[in-house]
Amino acid sequence: MTVMTERAHMLVEEFEEIASTVPETVTLEFINGRIEEKYVPDGDHDEIIRWLQKRCMQHRPDLWLYASERGLKAEAYRKGRVRPDGVLAPDGHFSGHGEWSDPEGVLMTVEVTSHDGDTDRRDRVEKPAAYAAVGIPVYLLVDRDACAVIVHTNPDPKSSCYLDIHRAPFGEQVVLPEPVGITLDTDPLKNYVR
Repeated sequence: MTVMTERAHMLVEEFEEIASTVPETVTLEFINGRIEEKYVPDGDHDEIIRWLQKRCMQHRPDLWLYASERGLKAEAYRKGRVRPDGVLAPDGHFSGHGEWSDPEGVLMTVEVTSHDGDTDRRDRVEKPAAYAAVGIPVYLLVDRDACAVIVHTNPDPKSSCYLDIHRAPFGEQVVLPEPVGITLDTDPLKNYVR
């Protein structure tokens, strides 16, 4: 009798091979050694990212908010790959990179909550821990369920958490501290609450 043992986690290289074959309508992430599907964003999600891109360009034309297409390596916590809704970095920062980039030089990651059952674990727990573990200075969460913007700063890679968290309801001004250096008037976000 042959006993088969199931390997609990796949290798990053195996994930990258699988991810390269899926159609454009599917987005995969590699979280804690497992493949997970990332839901396709709705129109309001896209409009929030567009709004944020515009604000970033107005205040910091030397930076660009790369939306949804930029994959980051986050091995320090997840031993995997993560695709934020937005990645703020100097304009041209990812030139010459492949699909997955080292997070060095990234100033901020952005997530906008989705209307799915996994958003709590993914956007409020796992992703901030992953971003803090690799030392990304600012994590901005636009929480549509709570109608609030949550700014995570002062990452502690050793504990995989942000030491400072500021929560502001939609409508308040929010400071994205250095190295981002932008103040956002979040009143327009009230338009994207359903």
